[in-house]
Amino acid sequence: MNKRDNVVTFLGNPLTLLGPEISVGMTAPDFSVVDNDLSPVTLADLAGKVTIISAVPSLDTPVCDMETRRFNQEAQALGDKVKVLTVSMDLPFAQKRWCGNAGVQNVQTVSDYQTASFGQAYGVLVEGLRLLARAIFVLDAKGKVAYVQMVPEMTHEPNYAAVLNAVKNLL
Repeated sequence: MNKRDNVVTFLGNPLTLLGPEISVGMTAPDFSVVDNDLSPVTLADLAGKVTIISAVPSLDTPVCDMETRRFNQEAQALGDKVKVLTVSMDLPFAQKRWCGNAGVQNVQTVSDYQTASFGQAYGVLVEGLRLLARAIFVLDAKGKVAYVQMVPEMTHEPNYAAVLNAVKNLL
């Protein structure tokens, strides 16, 4: 397993990420996560749509809450040609509860709690914490990585304008 140091920090403290560095132009790595109803979700389920994959530490934190709500609003404006997936280590039951309380209907929340398949495949699994680092991956409709944003400080929000610009360039 690849270990990458000093890619991100949490409250200024450097963390080690497990997994490869994902870069633009790569074929998106496969993964297997769990939907809120415990059904599996894989890369194949995203085929044919431009996809924003937002990796977050936990929906029950203020920044992840704001980020997922923001992508929910943006997803509505982007329409049905774009899929938005938020991946965290939160249990599917907690994700479902959070979505209901937040009124989030345009973002699919999925959990990587079982095997950390996504975290390891996309290089965002935080060693020792078993949380995902905050990162955004935009995939084109054919499953190629079109944009990557590793948020340097986990307590900060991503650059939404850059993500949305990358998506609009694919439509």
